[in-house]
Amino acid sequence: MSLRRQLLMVSLLLLALPWAGCQFVREIEGTMREGQVQSLQATTSAIATALRDRPRLLYPDPRRAPTLPADDGSIYAHPSDVPIIVDGYADGWDQSHRTTLRGAFDAAELTLHYQAMTRNGNLYLLFQVEDADVVFNNPELSREANGDRLMLQTWLGDKRQRYVIATSAPGAVRAKFDGRRHPGVNPARIRGVWQDSTKGYTIELEMPLSMTGERLGFYITNASSGAGAALDTVGNTSPLRTAAPPWLIYSPDTLHKALEPFGHLGGSLSVFDRGNFQLGEASSAPTLAEYAETSTQETFWLIKALYRSILAEDPLPTVPATDDKGQQRSDEISAALAGRAESRWYSNPADGTRAILSAAAPVFDHNIAIGAVVVRQNSEQYLSLTDRAFSRLLAYSFLAIAIASFGLLGYASVLSWRIRALSTAVANVVRDDRSVDTAFPRSRAGDEIGELSRRYADLLGQLGEYNDYLRTLSSKLSHELRTPVAVIQSSLDNLEQPGLDAKEQHTYIIRARDGLNRLAGILTAMSEASRVEESLYSSKSGAFDLVPLLTEVCGAYRSVYDKHKIHLDCAEPRAQINGSPDLLVQALDKLVDNAASFSAAGVTIVLSLNSDDGHWQISVSNRGPNLPEDLQTRLFEPMVSLREADGEGRMHLGLGLHVVRLIAQHFQGSVRAENLPDGSGVRITLEFPKA
Repeated sequence: MSLRRQLLMVSLLLLALPWAGCQFVREIEGTMREGQVQSLQATTSAIATALRDRPRLLYPDPRRAPTLPADDGSIYAHPSDVPIIVDGYADGWDQSHRTTLRGAFDAAELTLHYQAMTRNGNLYLLFQVEDADVVFNNPELSREANGDRLMLQTWLGDKRQRYVIATSAPGAVRAKFDGRRHPGVNPARIRGVWQDSTKGYTIELEMPLSMTGERLGFYITNASSGAGAALDTVGNTSPLRTAAPPWLIYSPDTLHKALEPFGHLGGSLSVFDRGNFQLGEASSAPTLAEYAETSTQETFWLIKALYRSILAEDPLPTVPATDDKGQQRSDEISAALAGRAESRWYSNPADGTRAILSAAAPVFDHNIAIGAVVVRQNSEQYLSLTDRAFSRLLAYSFLAIAIASFGLLGYASVLSWRIRALSTAVANVVRDDRSVDTAFPRSRAGDEIGELSRRYADLLGQLGEYNDYLRTLSSKLSHELRTPVAVIQSSLDNLEQPGLDAKEQHTYIIRARDGLNRLAGILTAMSEASRVEESLYSSKSGAFDLVPLLTEVCGAYRSVYDKHKIHLDCAEPRAQINGSPDLLVQALDKLVDNAASFSAAGVTIVLSLNSDDGHWQISVSNRGPNLPEDLQTRLFEPMVSLREADGEGRMHLGLGLHVVRLIAQHFQGSVRAENLPDGSGVRITLEFPKA
């Protein structure tokens, strides 16, 4: 796989950035949700505390508080937000709140649908009767009601009051006492309208709540037009019931006034009694449509849907609704009625991507839970923030990915071009004549490719030197070997001549032996150079101090080179380098020997130690002949020498200084030769990096 494709894959991995950002936004959203839970729970508990020990706010008749309502026909009156027109028609009534009761009369089905609402201290009742045989009241038959009629039962002064609503024709109706009369009560205040319907008739009534005594029973008496037929009744009570009528459950005005200060919560506030009946409600929260309009203006709908789909969680249950009996059941309400504050998340039925938080807290009366406060808040105000954050994150992520992708592709192209150029340069190293081109381009870049090109250049430089060495080795060796071989050959030829005396034979033998010694010296010098190169790779390196080492070797040089003066110039207290002390001593030996060879007896050889820009410099200088200009750069090449055989017959092949350069390179250093500034001699300097 090419480097460009690899970098392309790396750029594709940048797609993990949006995912990580989504997870971060999700964590933020979770934190905000948790904060919303804590805040709303605290608010709910504060409202419940405000209602504590005030049972009449929930139960105008305190006798209803300790008991759970049984299925005894209790009526729940829904509060109405709009005026109710009493006209005998069901217009303005929510049909989902009606309750249905059924009875039988002469095998004919009798069905009653009833509803109750409250507004401004009045109770409104709607009765829809399905009766195939409607019998109106006939006052000529009896003063008592004798047709189809509605009976109401209330509870005043712990005594039951009975009212009858009957009519001889559709139209306005008023109640009359049926039985015992309560003083100060005007039954005519119970007024309404009786209207015919396609299936029977409808009765719509209005009466003061104060006339009920918090209880209300009713039943429809269905009369038959047939002679001798029995009467049938259907309702939440019966004519034979002697106990108090069923409870009338409604939202007290005192509770509404108590909840008005909490209408700014930004959510819906409800209060439930122990029977899960909703007694009060307050709301100031914006509608979902208003939230959605605001959110859409700031967050594109597709991005919001994408975010919600990416971060989709387990489906939430829908918000519990109040049933036709006015009851609402949920886990948090049950927990609050049991004395525990809890909260639950629900899905918003209007928008599945949104949630509703419901928090419930118990209302206590002398440490007994008599009700529950429930506050529900839409999560739109929080989730819209994360939606906008996600949209910005997505936009910035795509922009960053695009920039990074183009940058990586551009970088890959440049990198590929550099590598291709390096590969081309390597391929062109070997010329057509099999020689090595050492003019390899050295990159100045500080990265790995630049370092690789410099290593290639160094390698090719060394390889070129070895090639030059091997190429010139034969001519240099033939030059060096020609003289001793000629001496040996001529000596052997002379020894073959007849008539030689012992003295002449001895002379020729000595000359032949000298030639052999010279050949042996040449082989020894070449072997020594080879051994030095091998020892470079086997030597153990470490940090050591140059000062004591130079002090020790200078003492030894004074005894070895007694015809010369050895002087050490060192003002440094310590000089740490990394390498092998033995190899450094070997290099110094070669330099001092070279200096002694080119200086007359009595001349001072100076060894000096100096510091320069992160390096230690060891110089060996002597007074004597200067270096030719053409040899200053070639002096450290093998088989290059200015010396002839010394007085002791030793050959100088020019390998000593070559060994010095090898050792210097092993120390990651360098060596150079130069004439002294005054032209009186030569100075060779070793340079090593400081440890």
